Amino acid sequence: MTQPVRLLLLALLACLLAACASGGKRAQHLPADLPPPDTTSTSGAYEGASDYRIGAQDLLEVSVFGVQELNRQARVNSNGQITLPLIGAVMAGGRTIPELETELAQRYADGYLQNPQVSIFVKEYTSQRVTLEGAVKKPGIYPLTGRTTLLQAVAMAEGLDEMADLQGVVLFRHVNGERMAAAFDMSAVRRGEMADPQIYGDDIIVVERSGSKSAMREFLRTIPAWALFIAL
Repeated sequence: MTQPVRLLLLALLACLLAACASGGKRAQHLPADLPPPDTTSTSGAYEGASDYRIGAQDLLEVSVFGVQELNRQARVNSNGQITLPLIGAVMAGGRTIPELETELAQRYADGYLQNPQVSIFVKEYTSQRVTLEGAVKKPGIYPLTGRTTLLQAVAMAEGLDEMADLQGVVLFRHVNGERMAAAFDMSAVRRGEMADPQIYGDDIIVVERSGSKSAMREFLRTIPAWALFIAL
């Protein structure tokens, strides 16, 4: 575990214990899908739909109908820009797919093509990352390259190790301006008895170890029901 991640988790756990000790507010029982993170986040959130906002290092596939020479794969640079034939640098970061398609069509129509039809496919959602820590075989920070569930995220870390507590999986997320947490029973998720939630960019997943006496264990004992978000 890297030092910055360790410090972040310690801060989160301190907030958790403080909230539990003071009777911190709890959210209602959750539906099948957990609340998504704040839509104002600069990194956006993968929805597989038109509201995704492009981020740095995302890989875009740009196609112009009927003009094969203009079809390109373009990586969004750290400034949020991509470079395309004829029109040069274009700001892509922070825009939705439809917004960027409209912008490119207007740029190509300005002296180059008549009624261009531009389509964009996000091939790699590199700006979206999830952190996995604790009792997984390969802890680390992983890119989300498409719609990803909790089980799939754990699989990216090569699965749970032999010491993992299947009932001790905690998901941290920002919702409505607050840092929140939810606990999951992985056995129940695997059996289909509990929803397998979608994972978003900036989520943190922590897997507790069986038999440990940690701050995380103390937090898990305070949660009266699985898949319940509480505000920290």
